[in-house]
Amino acid sequence: MVDTCPRLPERLRHRAPFAVALLILLIVFIGIYLWRDARLSPSAAGRARPPVEVSAQTVELEALPQSLEATGSLQSVHAVTLAPEVAGRVVAIRFEAGSRVDAGTPLVELYDAPERAERADALSRAQFARRQDERSRRLAPSDTISKQLLEQREAELEQADAAVQRIDARLSQKTIRAPFAGLIGIRRVDLGQYVNAGDALATLAALDQLYVNFTVPQQDLARLRLGSETTVRTDAFPDWAFPARINAIEPMVEQDTRNIRVQATLANPGQMLRPGLYVTVSVAQPMRPSAILVPATAIQTGPSGDSVFVVRSDRAEPVPVVTGQRRGDRVVVEAGLSPGDRVITSGQLRVQPGATVRVAPPKIASGSPG
Repeated sequence: MVDTCPRLPERLRHRAPFAVALLILLIVFIGIYLWRDARLSPSAAGRARPPVEVSAQTVELEALPQSLEATGSLQSVHAVTLAPEVAGRVVAIRFEAGSRVDAGTPLVELYDAPERAERADALSRAQFARRQDERSRRLAPSDTISKQLLEQREAELEQADAAVQRIDARLSQKTIRAPFAGLIGIRRVDLGQYVNAGDALATLAALDQLYVNFTVPQQDLARLRLGSETTVRTDAFPDWAFPARINAIEPMVEQDTRNIRVQATLANPGQMLRPGLYVTVSVAQPMRPSAILVPATAIQTGPSGDSVFVVRSDRAEPVPVVTGQRRGDRVVVEAGLSPGDRVITSGQLRVQPGATVRVAPPKIASGSPG
């Protein structure tokens, strides 16, 4: 039998499967494009998805108290580590750890018997020199003694008195006294212990008044004033705010950090605070008459910066903003918003740009009047 069906050329028969596959891919791509276009069109999106329920807040201008925030630590106005000036054996300890002492109170005494014996000998010599001087002065008007001998007697008396004073100074070094009134710390010495000059015996700190040391960036120098009121807080007493006042501003800027050291004086009548505590400092600034604040939950942070969703014509529009200080659970918006804008505060994670939204009415707390 003779085959009467026309045959394709050999070259076309090899290319036919590729042409069919290319046609199928083209049809698939066209279908995907049409489906995506229909899905993203506003009319289709409106039919496919209901409005997203969100919470929103209308922003208004409000007065904002200003403050300069910094971190620092507390320091005693008067604090010292008690240490002997000379070596010796401890023969008396006259304080209890943690007790309050007055200025001049004897705290630790070292063995001083040799010095006391030397003082008795020097005092005896001084008394004899004084009698000799008095006798010479009585005989001087009658020219019984020479002027040279009279001057010698006066010099011997001065030397004897100086010897007594020198031994008294050495004796005073054997007794360590409180240089000022304050709270004494943990005892670091025991009775009978031999101590060298400079060995730490205990710490003494005056707690009635403290210094607050903190640093601020150099760009905030113009906002600092001597006598400015500050508020000090610490996590040791989270519910307390302690008033202080700036008493010194370092005249030079630190070369390494470009910060300025500032010191404030803090009254501590109840002695609640202790030196070394980490604190946060708020320096009061003039009131800002108008500012826009939004809840921190409204701010979205992305690669291009911060932004918020604003409800306009029942649609969510992303608006880039410039944020400032954080005040509690709210953030100051320096640029990007205007009074009257309705900012989405919750539910924005389910919102796409341009999506239709429905603002839920504010919830009323349970038990409050309707």
